[in-house]
Amino acid sequence: MQYQGISYEEAKAIREKNIAHSIPAMYKEPIMITQGFMQWVWDQTGKRYLDMYGGIVTVSVGHCHPKVTAAAIDQLQKLWHVTNIYLHPKLHEYAEKLTNRLPGDLKVCFFCNSGSEANDLAMMLARIYTGAFDIISLRNAYLGNSPYTTSLCGLGSWKHSFPNGFGVHHAMNPDPYAGIWGGSNCRDSPIQTDRECNCGVGKCQACDKYISELENLLSSSVPNKVAGMFAESIQGVGGTVQYPKGYLKKAQEIIKSHGGVFISDEVQTGFGRTGEFWGFQSHAVTPDIVSLAKGIGNGFPLAAVITRHEISDCLNHALKFNTYGGNPVACAIGSAVLDVIDEDKLMENCRHVGNHLLHSLSKLRKKYEIVGDVRGKGLMIGVEMVTDKESRKPLSKSAMDTIFEDTKNYGLLLGLGGHHKNVFRIKPPMCITRADADFCVEVLEQAISDFMKK
Repeated sequence: MQYQGISYEEAKAIREKNIAHSIPAMYKEPIMITQGFMQWVWDQTGKRYLDMYGGIVTVSVGHCHPKVTAAAIDQLQKLWHVTNIYLHPKLHEYAEKLTNRLPGDLKVCFFCNSGSEANDLAMMLARIYTGAFDIISLRNAYLGNSPYTTSLCGLGSWKHSFPNGFGVHHAMNPDPYAGIWGGSNCRDSPIQTDRECNCGVGKCQACDKYISELENLLSSSVPNKVAGMFAESIQGVGGTVQYPKGYLKKAQEIIKSHGGVFISDEVQTGFGRTGEFWGFQSHAVTPDIVSLAKGIGNGFPLAAVITRHEISDCLNHALKFNTYGGNPVACAIGSAVLDVIDEDKLMENCRHVGNHLLHSLSKLRKKYEIVGDVRGKGLMIGVEMVTDKESRKPLSKSAMDTIFEDTKNYGLLLGLGGHHKNVFRIKPPMCITRADADFCVEVLEQAISDFMKK
């Protein structure tokens, strides 16, 4: 379909004049995306790009997926909005369908609109339910950018100079590649780091050392009772960092012994992306509270917090309301997304194509000195770029920008993550094929090769 709308130049002028400059455009020469279908997007000239970033890990089942689009149109023609103080079919149908995907007593939904909002609410629930205030997060974590969730954020590049962080304490990040401890036997990934370690089967020394650091934090910096601990199953914005095997399970046990609850942020790792429906399944934990967003609505504003009745009931003593939470259109879309994950066998596709992509990318690590690490699970993948493998020093911003710009020019859209923005984030719509994965690797290698020749 030929694009008919404002010109590229008009869009740039409007952005300069009317869009906050704190929201940067991707790339030195930004692209204007005018259309999308499944794993592909097009710009105003008709050039096609393979989207391996999925609108920042948000387009889960595919741009404009026909079934999801049809569900949205059908609901728009019936009822747009009445808020959740009324009974309306889609809210209740979807709440049951969604909670049936959660284990145990995780059966109570709070619907909202974004991951930051979901984690705001999860913080409130943890504090009111336990009667404690202090919360543990991890360094390098990103759990939202609202004034409340900024305190959970363990990335200084996301923090402004206003009071934040009250009652939030950041534990050492258990990173087997860039952290103090860890190596080639530590993480739940088809591709391990190239650092040597002495960990054996079923016994991870790195895990024990990072857990010891968590225990030191709890004994030195907080009261005996804490409200809880937040953790992503795999860190997203922080650069697809995976923890040593067993870390989250042991951390949950320790937090529970201090009276706290464990909150799993599934904003990026949920809905099949890792090859399992929930990222926490890989860690053998059952959270007390789960926060959901992004892929839950395939790009439509939708988020949720799911917990047990005894935790949710703590909010009954004062009013708590969300005008758009449980919106009929959002619930119709969320329900269709769940159906498509099953019908299109997207979890299986994440395992199959993801493993193929990880192994293909690992060949670049062996071939190029600046490719330091390849990691991830399913279609949540990171490629960490370094100046050299021995020092693991982050590749410079100018170098990353050069490679990043070239991948776009070759028709591939990636993301950037990590504290130093030296990790290529590969988190595409879950419908990609092996051929798409091969194209991604070919383009990334070409861009790296071009840079090395300069």
